[in-house]
Amino acid sequence: MNKMISVAVAAVLAASAAMAQDAIVAQKTDRDVTKLTPTSKAWDYVKGTRVDLYPQTTLQMNDAKANSLNKVIKGKAATVKAVYDGKNIAFLLEWPDGTRSVQQGYRSDSYGDGFAVQFPVNYDDPKKLPYIGMGSEGRPVIIHLQKAVGPVFEPNGDGDVYHQQNVLSKPFFGKEAGDYQDEVAKLAVKDYQRSFISEGFRSMTEIKDGSEKFDADMKYASKHWKGTLIRPLHDVYVNLDNGAFPVAFATWDGARMNRDGLKLLSGWVPVKLAGRTGGEALVEELTAEPKGDVENGKNLVMQNGCMGCHYIPGMSVPGFMAPGLNNIGGQATSAYIRESIVDPNAVVVPGYNRNAHPNTPWYNVVDGKRMSTMPPYPLDDKSLDDMVAYLKTLKVEVEK
Repeated sequence: MNKMISVAVAAVLAASAAMAQDAIVAQKTDRDVTKLTPTSKAWDYVKGTRVDLYPQTTLQMNDAKANSLNKVIKGKAATVKAVYDGKNIAFLLEWPDGTRSVQQGYRSDSYGDGFAVQFPVNYDDPKKLPYIGMGSEGRPVIIHLQKAVGPVFEPNGDGDVYHQQNVLSKPFFGKEAGDYQDEVAKLAVKDYQRSFISEGFRSMTEIKDGSEKFDADMKYASKHWKGTLIRPLHDVYVNLDNGAFPVAFATWDGARMNRDGLKLLSGWVPVKLAGRTGGEALVEELTAEPKGDVENGKNLVMQNGCMGCHYIPGMSVPGFMAPGLNNIGGQATSAYIRESIVDPNAVVVPGYNRNAHPNTPWYNVVDGKRMSTMPPYPLDDKSLDDMVAYLKTLKVEVEK
């Protein structure tokens, strides 16, 4: 590569380097935030923070149509607002979506729009936060999920089979038939919100015992969704009643057949409770710009053969023998990337591509524990800083 091209590449990499993510400031109010809805006028008086969402591309779906729809996709710029009353905290997430998609019953060929908000159960050490997808072993997360759904009819658990029969099988006519259908309509599930605890792929467990109290809602207008999440600051799973804590957001686009591992996902974003002290180290860790020589970091990635297993744009073709890194810069913290280089076993992302060659898995299971096939790279601090700085540039363009 001649000098002119090297300078051009360096300029492009520098221009694409990550801008520091601002902290979300949760404003304090004396009013009860549990009454807020996505369209409440009170949100107009709360400052919003831009949070960028990037395609989750660690794994490739076994769905040709979905892969085609999401082959070329940009990130989205969402706006997040937060307010707390001392007992509960409320978030408003607003993101663009050109189509309103609603899940219709249990059909497997249609998908609904939706969003999720994720919190780490433990965040005492901001350098060891969970894997952003669904948590990681020993580093669990709480996930609140809200989907746009149509009326869903299912057994209600009360042994009621009377209302689970088609009206044509009933001896009703005219008004009686109409009354029966009205009774059935009242039994429909018209909201889909769930809470999960998770320590990685295949470990997501829905919390059904009522111990996780939260409320979510979403409204569509003017080609935008607005979604609210309201939950206690402190419960049996997570304590957010500190000076600051991390949060992550995800959105699903039903028109693009988004579901499960196919969605847009942010990195960990710090939330600062206005009027509270503490959490400065966490905010600093999650808002600091990467330090290091981006161009040298790219050279080190090439020299160490990272693209032999990982998909890196411009270096390798999508094969997903190991987790794809094409949006790692938009979703992973600098500390997470650094840890993954020097200690690949610290967090092993399970669920490798089932289409990959069976002789090239990215982890093996030894005595019941996942062990990465990637060797550790005990590089010097400067080299690590440079590699992290480069990897943080890997992300798609965000729609304005």
